[in-house]
This record gives sequence, C-alpha cells and structure tokens, in this order.
Amino acid sequence: MDERPGSYRVLIEGGEGVYEEKKSRFIATLRKCESEKEAAAFIEEMKKKYWDARHNCSAYVIGGRGELTRCSDDGEPGGTAGRPMLEVLTGEGLHNAAAVVTRYFGGVLLGTGGLVRAYTQAVKAGLSNCRIGRMRAGVEVEVNTDYNGIGKILYLLGNRGLEPVSCDYTDKVALRIQVPVEELEHLRKEMVEATNGRVGFEKLQELYFVDREQS
Repeated sequence: MDERPGSYRVLIEGGEGVYEEKKSRFIATLRKCESEKEAAAFIEEMKKKYWDARHNCSAYVIGGRGELTRCSDDGEPGGTAGRPMLEVLTGEGLHNAAAVVTRYFGGVLLGTGGLVRAYTQAVKAGLSNCRIGRMRAGVEVEVNTDYNGIGKILYLLGNRGLEPVSCDYTDKVALRIQVPVEELEHLRKEMVEATNGRVGFEKLQELYFVDREQS
C-alpha cells in the first residue's frame, strides 16, 4: 500500500515581508527547511542577523504530513507570537516551511490581541513575497515508441502539461516522463489507443515532484 500523501504545498522560494503596528516593526522571513536541523540553523541565522532586535519569534512545519511542528514566542507573552505564526503556516497547508518574525519595539505596548494580529499579519506579508508550489506524488516512467507514434504521444503529454525529462532518439524513441500517480493508468491507456498498441510503458521509480502554483 502506498502511504505517501498525495500532494502538499511547499515553498519553492522563500521571501520577506514587513508589518508595522504603533511604531513597532515586524520583519517576517520565510524559508524552505526540510529538517528540524535546517529550521534550527535558519532561526539561529536570523537571530544573528537581527541581533539588536527585541524578539525573534519562530515557527515551522516539517514533514510531508506536517508531523513536526514547533513555535517560540522568544520572550513575548505566551501564545501571542509563535502560535499565531504557526497557525498561518498550517492554515496555508504549507509543509517544510519555517518563519521567523523579528520585532523592533516601537515604545507602545500592543496588548495580547495586538501582538497576535501583528505576528499573524507579518507572516502573511512574508508569504505574499514567496513562491509556492505543490509537491505531488508521482511515478517516473520510460515510454518507448516508434517514429510514427512519437508525435501522438507528445500531443497527449502536452494536453496534460507534462514535459519529458529526457528524450533518446535511436531506432526508436525513448522518453522519460514524470506523471502524477492519479493520472498514470489513464495516460497509459491513452497512449496505447493513440499508437494502436505500438508503445512500451515501464515504471522506473516513485518520487515527488513540484508543480508551481499559479499566482
């Protein structure tokens, strides 16, 4: 049984955003992190970069199922920073993502409600400057056909937005393609019908690949 999650959202490229509230400045930095070690190193990096800030609060979600989550208020009142930040990440369905929000105090106390709002909005501002994609469970397959069939196969792939990973032209044509799991069997049947059975279809490996989301 394949127990892999079908798909999940990830950061393709991190970003930064700024939110200001009553002269306090909240700088959000987001980065793709695929392990707790990477997330810890990222948080430490931000603390060194913004060493003069009052707080560097953090949150991260690690794993294809989001099985590891951590957050820190870094001196802010309990539950007013790290938890709201984490809820933005999980609410967006993001995995393998970490956020650090740096606060430069503006001299005016915001209260618990104001802090929750500020840290929430800061992470959202950072996310608006990130590139987000979707990791999809897929299969890499090798497709073999003759020169009469290749045009039909490329047409079928184009209709599905799939591009060959590699093409090898000898006495026949061999393509390597990465196909979402849920499309594999239907695509195979389409290729068999389009080429009148003159196609080979070999499963090579299971993998994940990234589809970039449209903005």
